[in-house]
Amino acid sequence: MWPFNKTEIRAAAPTEERISSSDPYLGQFLGARWQGSADIAQASGLAVAHRCISLVSESLASVPLKLYKDNAEGGAEPATEHPLYGVLMDETAPGVSAFDGREWLARSILTNGDSFHKIVRNGRGQVTALMPMLPSDVDVERLKSGRLRYRWNNPIGSSAVLLDHEVLHVRYQSLDGIRGRSPIQIAAQTFGLAVSQQSQAGAQAENSFRPAGALVFSEKLPAQNKESVMERFRQRFVGAAKAGDVMVLDGGATFQQFQFSSKDAEFLESRKLSALDICRVYGVPPTAAGILDFGTYANTEQEGRSLVTRCLSPWAKRVEAAMNISLLSPDARKAGYYVRHDLSELLRGDLKSQYEAYRVGRDGGWLSANDIRSLLDMSKIDGGDTYLEPLNMARAGEDRSGA
Repeated sequence: MWPFNKTEIRAAAPTEERISSSDPYLGQFLGARWQGSADIAQASGLAVAHRCISLVSESLASVPLKLYKDNAEGGAEPATEHPLYGVLMDETAPGVSAFDGREWLARSILTNGDSFHKIVRNGRGQVTALMPMLPSDVDVERLKSGRLRYRWNNPIGSSAVLLDHEVLHVRYQSLDGIRGRSPIQIAAQTFGLAVSQQSQAGAQAENSFRPAGALVFSEKLPAQNKESVMERFRQRFVGAAKAGDVMVLDGGATFQQFQFSSKDAEFLESRKLSALDICRVYGVPPTAAGILDFGTYANTEQEGRSLVTRCLSPWAKRVEAAMNISLLSPDARKAGYYVRHDLSELLRGDLKSQYEAYRVGRDGGWLSANDIRSLLDMSKIDGGDTYLEPLNMARAGEDRSGA
């Protein structure tokens, strides 16, 4: 990874001699293996890849992302008076909703490996807007001081040179600490194979995958007779409106229907395997991506929780860590400010399970009626701040008989 020196990595690796050639037949003769490559636009357009990217980005954008501040009681409360709170929850940039801005941020990381936002601050140094920048329009370089410098080639305005404190940069698995790596480029062979399979399936679909069958004659027909026979056959039997007609063949002709071969079945299974591999790249459970071949009611519910804990939570922590460093000053972090996603909404389950959990918290004494009503976006009630105490629980050794 990027903290290590590249020269040290190269020195540790064994040296080898290579001969480059663009001749595929020569490479095949020498035993070269197929090296898959995938264009990001094509690969992200695959149905399963698009679903995985949309699922992760939309899920992260749909949950609350709030600015919190530690309080004196040891808890934390939303810092609603801070300008950054509105940027994360309401409007990321002028005319850009928080949902659209955060979805774009996550989608950019999932496809390109980088997400860039220009940070706009007020006179007090507080963040008031995050202007999105396309990864293709940004060049990053490391200065001698160790800081990063960003050159933004703004397509709709003048270019700008920004330093690292002026840019929110979220990376995915960076090797040098400068640019992140696209998951599509990391798993280029997986996506390249899936794209190739889709292209092959498309080419077969243009020819309806295969002819339905063949008319076989006992003797060779002249060329002109061949065309006339096929034309009469199409007019008489081909088409949905002509299904069920009686076919009468003469002149020694027989009709042989083509069967679905094992090779075709293997191709379909190979496409299914490629779809599962793409789900593995993004850490998305297959049932969440719409692959229900092995889905049941029990494992679908379990995989829904796995999506949150094993997939969405690491992505959320990656975004939070970058935001805490770039959007909050060291003094603000020392004062107890921090950014955090609230993924609890995705783990609540159905309404019955939620109410059962609230009942346990209410009877256990750590939730009041108003605490529960606030979670349900309901107004407070009089006397709702009272916490119950179970009668059958007491401190060890404490006499509660009243004697």
